[in-house]
Amino acid sequence: MSRSIPSMGSASRPTRRTFEFGRTYVVKPKGKHQATIVWLHGLGDNGSSWSQLLETLPLSNIKWICPTAPTRPVAILGGFPCTAWFDVGDISENSSDDLEGLDASAAHIANLLSTEPADIKLGIGGFSMGAATALYSATCFAQGRYGNGIPYPVNLRTIVALSGWLPGSRTLRNKIEGSHEAARRAASLPIFLCHGNCDDVVAYNLGEKSAYALNLAGFRYLLFKTYEGLGHYTVPKEMNEVCHWLSGRLGLEGSRS
Repeated sequence: MSRSIPSMGSASRPTRRTFEFGRTYVVKPKGKHQATIVWLHGLGDNGSSWSQLLETLPLSNIKWICPTAPTRPVAILGGFPCTAWFDVGDISENSSDDLEGLDASAAHIANLLSTEPADIKLGIGGFSMGAATALYSATCFAQGRYGNGIPYPVNLRTIVALSGWLPGSRTLRNKIEGSHEAARRAASLPIFLCHGNCDDVVAYNLGEKSAYALNLAGFRYLLFKTYEGLGHYTVPKEMNEVCHWLSGRLGLEGSRS
């Protein structure tokens, strides 16, 4: 699936970058369908690997949608092309944000969720760059629009971010505080962040600062969980706590049996 986002080229003439998203993998619920979560992979990965893991979780009421990011040149890899939700040159709080790429991915995710039945609870989760994209989507939901001003179309009920970071953290507080409605949505959205304190790819300190920036901007319903000795990967204990979080926040029936 492709998505075109307008941008400004030379001489102020509009240009468009087209993002070709890869294959989407779906894990159907084994029980009564109560929630749908889009889960986002990390840099260079695809939706297949995470769909295989998510299928093993004791969450029978969740439908998992695992899309694959577009293949694009990535600055942090010296321009080498690989699957990435957005371009990134440096994983730090001072790095510039590829808002065009972030908006395109957030719109693709929202489009996947927008076709779900009205009574289904919707959420977004992810690992590493996927977690960053999930958190960016949370800020779009709170503001009611993407970074480019287009309205955000879905009602999110939870966010899960493993070993990730928050794009746009420096300007988020002003954007949320400027709107009562944005502040209300931010305060009501449950967010679960997990990070290993031995992460050598996305620094633990950056994960901590991202949680602080979210809380400062009004995302009060937030839990930041530290995993001692954990690097840039996931472990069964972490996924068990993700299951517990989702079951409780989404009010799922019988998922832990």
